[in-house]
Amino acid sequence: MSPRFRTVRGRYIGIINSFMPRKDAIHDAVKHALIKDGWVITNDPLFLEFGNEDMYVDLGAERLLAAERENEKIAVEIKSFVGPSALTELHAALGQYQVYFAVLEKVDPDRKLYIAIGKSTYEELTEMDTFALVVQRFQVSLVVVRIADEEIDAWRK
Repeated sequence: MSPRFRTVRGRYIGIINSFMPRKDAIHDAVKHALIKDGWVITNDPLFLEFGNEDMYVDLGAERLLAAERENEKIAVEIKSFVGPSALTELHAALGQYQVYFAVLEKVDPDRKLYIAIGKSTYEELTEMDTFALVVQRFQVSLVVVRIADEEIDAWRK
């Protein structure tokens, strides 16, 4: 892929970063859990383009809603929260979630955004007052996955 150059008002300001990010440590477990739950992985990763910016949500998936005869579409950003500070990881995850949420509203408004985390991580995070506050305040949708079993434990909307 040849690089694309970014300009603002005709002035060169840099090369557009279109490199895909590295997969999270729990990526494959989350992907397999979604498949077991009846989802078809349509994008790994899900490419989003908005203006001059390219970005990648970890997974795009769909499943048929039989009663409605239409597809339900989701985008899933996977987070393992393995950094030295859970609060710092929460800051980063929330910021990324908000950016993807806003872009999806414009480019794919029928797709619902989730953050996928492991069950043990979720249990640790729920002990943080800040986690409960931001999940409620910003209406963050979560997929909680039992990593060892590669199964969905809960959908939190």
